[in-house]
Order: sequence, then structure tokens, then C-alpha cells
Amino acid sequence: MKFRVERDVLAESVAWAARSLPSRPSVPILAGLLVEAEDGQITLSGFDYETSVRVTVPAQVADTGRCLISGRLVADISKSLPDQPVDLSVDGAKAQMTCGSSRFTLQTLPTDEYPALPDMPAASGTVRSDVFAHAVAQVVTAAGREDTLPVLTGVRVEIEGSTISLLATDRYRLAVRELQWNPLSPDASAAALIPARVLAETAKAMTGTEITISLAGTGTGEGLVGFEGQVAGGSRRATTRLLDGEFPKVRQIIPTDAAIATRVRVDTAVLVEAVKRVALVAERNAPVRLTFSEDGVTLDAGSGDEAQASESIEAQVTGEPVTVGFNPTYLLDGLGAIGTPVAHLAFTQATKPAELTGAKDYEGETLSEFRYVLMPVRLNN
Repeated sequence: MKFRVERDVLAESVAWAARSLPSRPSVPILAGLLVEAEDGQITLSGFDYETSVRVTVPAQVADTGRCLISGRLVADISKSLPDQPVDLSVDGAKAQMTCGSSRFTLQTLPTDEYPALPDMPAASGTVRSDVFAHAVAQVVTAAGREDTLPVLTGVRVEIEGSTISLLATDRYRLAVRELQWNPLSPDASAAALIPARVLAETAKAMTGTEITISLAGTGTGEGLVGFEGQVAGGSRRATTRLLDGEFPKVRQIIPTDAAIATRVRVDTAVLVEAVKRVALVAERNAPVRLTFSEDGVTLDAGSGDEAQASESIEAQVTGEPVTVGFNPTYLLDGLGAIGTPVAHLAFTQATKPAELTGAKDYEGETLSEFRYVLMPVRLNN
């Protein structure tokens, strides 16, 4: 096997493919990156029995063939190479990478022991890649990170006709985002629980115009979801097994319009900076207290003989005054995710979940396609 490829193309493709490889593989062969050279293109593949990735990019192929080399090592080498074309050739058990005056000789792994990648499920529909990537980035911030509760480390994807709903929760906050897509069947209906980390990396990597989403066999524990999109001169695809378990029924905690007693509109950037400053004196996991009244919002943190901080900012408050405590990190995550100049907070009671949405200004409607629901923290009187 022998081919030449542009350095930036190789570095970007290898970095994405190698990111999915396990750091501590159950079988050493799974740390390898499968490189296949065909006429006019090369394909890089990785698989850990749960998630598979494959990227195809253009290349000048002198000799076709395939080899298996250490994925993370090739990724580290590729990003450090000078800005010149990269030549890769394989002779027996050795692979040689050459770029300008840099030369690396790598040990190959036996390709006949590498597992076959799963087939891509049948396409279910397409969605704009930029819209999907933004929606996923908003939602995954609320996904759990504790392996002891694997069902909460996923994003629930609900498909009903031309609408996709993404939901994630770690028990302390909930993120919900709705977006439109183009299903192949107008009455499409499905639900899947996808690992949040895989979904986030995949959505970010699909940089073309559209992403094709494929769902197959969504029975418990047996389902597979696939994503495919175009990149400059080539394509990327990824598959992953769905998480097993029942996602909690979280929609019932979203405050209803009829129950909301207090509404607040505040400059998002101003609130973010105020929370960051006041939270500097808050102990680990201690809340920031927010008091909403007709005079605006006052933020407080710290107590007793320890360091304390207080700051007041302008806000448009409608309804009953309310004092609530929030984990500052969770609040900042939500404010960063809404992506609008004005933040809209809705409260039913100080002890009940609050809803955070975005607005373009103080007078316009709230943008309801993204909702961030945050559980309050009990305050010590």
C-alpha cells in the first residue's frame, strides 16, 4: 500500500477517527486505526464494538491495500507534521510516514484480527448539519457523567413526523430542544437513547450541509443509530449502539404557563458575569442566592464568618417576588446554552423547578425550541 494525502486532510481525519478509540481497549487490536487505500481515496476506520467511525478522503493512491496502525500515535504524529503532503507506505509489518524531512516508521497490527464494522442502518431522514450540531451542543450540557447511572449519560431522541426532540438530564437539570428535519416517511415515529459523548462528537464532526440519520432495531439494548455526512472532498459516518434502560419521564417537571407566578427578563451577558463574580466566594457545591423583585435581581453568596459577595443588576421582573438558590455551574451552563441576548426565567415557587429560555429582546416572544429546567438548591435561613 502506498499513497499521498494532504497533511491538513490527514490530520483532521485521523484526529476525529482516533478520538473514538478506547484509551484502555479490552483487546489490543481495538487501539488500531484501519487504513484502506483505493483508487483516488483512503478510508480510516475505528471500532470498539460499541461505536464505529469511518472517514473517506481524497488521496493519490499508488498502490491499493490496507493496514492497521496505532490510532492515537498516528493522530499525534499527523498534527505535528509540517505543512507538506504526507506519504504513507507499507512494507510487511512496517508502515512508513514521510512528510518533508520528517520520517516515522511504525509497527503495524494484524488486519485479519480486526472486527468487521457494522453496516449502516437504512436512512431515516436528513437534517441540516449546523442546526443539528447546535441543538446537540445545547442539550448535552445537561447529560449525566456518572457511569453508575448509564441511562442518564445519554440523550433521548424522539422523532414524530418532521420534528425531532432532544432531551437530557442528570437529575439536577433538564435540557429539551426541538428542531425540524426531513424524514423519509412523513409519519415517522421513533425513540432512541444515544450516548451523549458520541452524539456530541459526531454532530460536531459532520461539517457538510446535511446529516443523514439512520435508526434501526430500536428494541431495548439492541438498537443501532447511524450518522453520515459529507466533508471537504469526502464523507464521514459513525454508528453507535443505543443505551439500555428507560429514560425518566422528565417532561412533567417543565413548568406550565398557568402555574408560573414570576417571570424575569435579564441581559444574559450581564447575568453571566454577575454569577461568575459572586460565585467566587461560594464553597464547593454551595448555591448562589438570587432575589428577584421589582428593583431587579440581587445575587448573594457566602455566609457567616466566611467570605461573602453581593451584586445587584437590572432586570424586568413580572409577578411575585421570589428568592431562589441555584448551583452556579448549572446556572452558567444554561445561560451559555440559550445563545440569546436576553434570558427569560420562569418560576412557579422558590422550591420548584425553574425554566430558563431565551429571547431576542425584552419585548419579543420567548424562543421555546430550547428549554433548560433547573432544580433549585435549598437555602439555609
